[in-house]
Amino acid sequence: MTRIAVDAMGGDHAPFEIVAGAVWGAAQYGVALELVGKQDQIEQCLETIQQEGFLSDCGKAGKKKKIKVDIKSLDIKITHASEVIEMGEAPGQAIRKKKNSSIVLAVNSVATGSSDGLVAAGSTGAAMASSLFGLGRIPGIDRPAIAVTLPTMKKPVVIIDGGANSNCTPQMLKQFAIMGMTFSKNVLGIQKPKVGVLNIGEEAGKGNELAQSTYNLLEEEKEKFNFMGNVEGKELFLNVCDVVVCDGFAGNVVLKVVEGTSSLLFKMIKSEFKSDFLGMIIGMLAKPFMRRIYGRINYEEFGGCLLLGVKGVTVIAHGRSKAYAIKNAVRVARDAVETQVNKTIAEII
Repeated sequence: MTRIAVDAMGGDHAPFEIVAGAVWGAAQYGVALELVGKQDQIEQCLETIQQEGFLSDCGKAGKKKKIKVDIKSLDIKITHASEVIEMGEAPGQAIRKKKNSSIVLAVNSVATGSSDGLVAAGSTGAAMASSLFGLGRIPGIDRPAIAVTLPTMKKPVVIIDGGANSNCTPQMLKQFAIMGMTFSKNVLGIQKPKVGVLNIGEEAGKGNELAQSTYNLLEEEKEKFNFMGNVEGKELFLNVCDVVVCDGFAGNVVLKVVEGTSSLLFKMIKSEFKSDFLGMIIGMLAKPFMRRIYGRINYEEFGGCLLLGVKGVTVIAHGRSKAYAIKNAVRVARDAVETQVNKTIAEII
């Protein structure tokens, strides 16, 4: 049975929501767990879940329902961690100083084979640094990158890098393209992914030196990468390509803008529905449709982002993740383990 290690102490809602989501995912997706963190707190969470269950809106932003999980039927291992790396700490220094932190021990669990993959909702920098030093890079990969899946009208699009590397070289972006294609094919099921470079215009000469040089590299092997050229921000959701490569700075800005815009849009629509009597009636009629739309764009549905380029499976979840998002992050980790996406990347590289 695939075993997923979960940093139970990472995230804004740790440890209860993290533990709740982990056991929910274990029950639904048939995996074993290794919960890493302060043992007394984890045991208390498990006892509460066993006796009372927990509430979740199941990613629909509606009325919460009680989720019951039989803890005794699950294969759960607890690994005590006496330390926690906080969000504001410098990742490199923190993992060296706090060797008994939950994220470091969770990575060690994967490195030693105790678990097959891990889920972390704490500091992204700490998760990446721990994975880089604890698991090691795939030979031929200069830097690991975060593969982020975004919904569109037809099929999901992968943005890589989503925030792991602010300063990149054209060769690194070429490697990101290979990793993104492999992820798109093996995990998302897109047989021949099309690759594009995020840029400020469609023409080959547009953008900064990094974008232009990356364009030239991919154009030289156009058939291998199924390269379709530059992609503007407005085209991300139009399915013009399946994999969009960029440096982590631009990628993270895109993600935060998308997240903020979608949140604002739903708040504005909700406000209009409450503005007058007619709006309230229309709002009541539109409620089930709005819930379905919200479910399609909600980050919780995707669970977390896979860190590609390391010798193991690391899924980085949103810091605000609650149980539903963690449950889906467990699914992402399981799928990455079973499809052996990083092994396939190593073979291609």
